[in-house]
Amino acid sequence: MAKQEQVLIIEPQHELKFRGPFTSPVTSYMKLTNPSEKKVCFKIKTTAPKKYCVRPNSGVLDAKGIIDVAVSLQPFDFDPNEKSKHKFMVQTMIAPDGEISMDSLWKDVNPDNLMDSKLKCVFEMPVDPATTGPQENNVDVSPAVHEEKAKRIGDGVKASPKPNSTVEGELLKAAAEVKHLREEESSLRQENLQLKEEILRLRRSPAVAALDSTAPILASGTAVTTASLPMMYVVLALFMGLVGIILGKFLL
Repeated sequence: MAKQEQVLIIEPQHELKFRGPFTSPVTSYMKLTNPSEKKVCFKIKTTAPKKYCVRPNSGVLDAKGIIDVAVSLQPFDFDPNEKSKHKFMVQTMIAPDGEISMDSLWKDVNPDNLMDSKLKCVFEMPVDPATTGPQENNVDVSPAVHEEKAKRIGDGVKASPKPNSTVEGELLKAAAEVKHLREEESSLRQENLQLKEEILRLRRSPAVAALDSTAPILASGTAVTTASLPMMYVVLALFMGLVGIILGKFLL
């Protein structure tokens, strides 16, 4: 019995390309499209499972659905003289009705219901421009292409907004005010420093030092004088009392 034709549209169809350097993981993408009116189960296999990480590696694609499958090649030592023998196979089948169990589905599947497509892996290293000459044949000189590019550039220029003169004027004014405020702040700081220096200079001058040293003496002298006045009154009262006693004895 002839194998069924692949129901999914797979892009790319034949080669899955990986562009180096291969010192870190390199990812290529496989696009699966279901053009039918039925759900389709898919499963992706490879001849080198330890060297690739495939996400998702299986699933169910709805009718008219599209899915991108990421295929990551793990780092390895690339030898340009060695041909790649790695291959991928996309297996598909029409999804059965009802609930689907992916584990049992692929174990019990009838091989006649399977559809498969194979892709080989191609490894490419980036071309060094210094070692290659001018590639004039790759230059597209089609007038239609140039016209389309010019139209796109023109549309881009038209779509870009023109600078608003009012907004620019306000921004310049704000910048000038900020500059003026910064200059005033600097001037106030300078005046503050000058005042501090003047205060320190006055404190260190001889006249102020002499006034500061005599102030305690004057205060203490005033305190002594004030304190000696009551004592003089007591002595005077005692003297007057003694004189009164003596005069009283003579008169009696």
